[in-house]
Amino acid sequence: MKRLENKVAIITGAASGMGKATAKLFASEGAKVIAADINIDGAKEVVKEINDAGFTAIAQPVDIGSAQQIEEMVLAAKEHFGRLDILHNNAARLNFSGDVDVMNMDIDEWTETLRYNLTSVMLGTKFAIPLMLENGGGSIINTASIAGIHPELSKSAYSVAKAGVISLTKSTAIQFGKQGIRANAIAPGMVLEPEIVENGHESLKQYAQIFEETKATPRIGIPLDIAQLALYLASDESSFITGQVISADGGMTVGNPTISAIKKAGIGW
Repeated sequence: MKRLENKVAIITGAASGMGKATAKLFASEGAKVIAADINIDGAKEVVKEINDAGFTAIAQPVDIGSAQQIEEMVLAAKEHFGRLDILHNNAARLNFSGDVDVMNMDIDEWTETLRYNLTSVMLGTKFAIPLMLENGGGSIINTASIAGIHPELSKSAYSVAKAGVISLTKSTAIQFGKQGIRANAIAPGMVLEPEIVENGHESLKQYAQIFEETKATPRIGIPLDIAQLALYLASDESSFITGQVISADGGMTVGNPTISAIKKAGIGW
């Protein structure tokens, strides 16, 4: 039996990146997938790939800034497949133009960042839990970020939102664990498709190189790295794991990044 056989999963941000990789992997492991994204054309392309491969998926439009659309997304699982077992709150808003240090923070940017990156996760969880309880429980997987654990020099609102996602995950686990609902968070580091880096602007290549030099593994992450962890957390193999935040960052946060800079400079102790 496949690892997600007879389970129904919603994945937000499924049109690209980590969400796309997760939708395809979940479907290949037997899940019926609702691929949700504001980019509905992209979601439909992913669904076509899944269905053409002999698996099952539908596309669902969702603007994660809208409570109504999030509720409609969750209800689509009930309408099309009769149940909901897995919710992967993966979609996020990545617009850092006004998300700087606290003193210079744009208030509208602060509000929108929290709405799309934290409130959206709360709403998805809020609407999913009643459906999951009908089946005796389920697994909620939230995409946080290492920025929610180790804040940066800028991106203050984003860091706060992702820290909130981690706290919300733990609250959900405590509040509904006895009813069979598990909640865990994944905190990715730098995760990009290799071709995006190869074909990207020179600054992106330099950025990726810095990440490679300042962590334990010799590469940046790819979407499948996150999808495979999400699969484990969605499956019954992780039935004793809840309320956890797991960093998938290639060891970026395991030690002092200054050491890598010292080594590169050829400075000994």
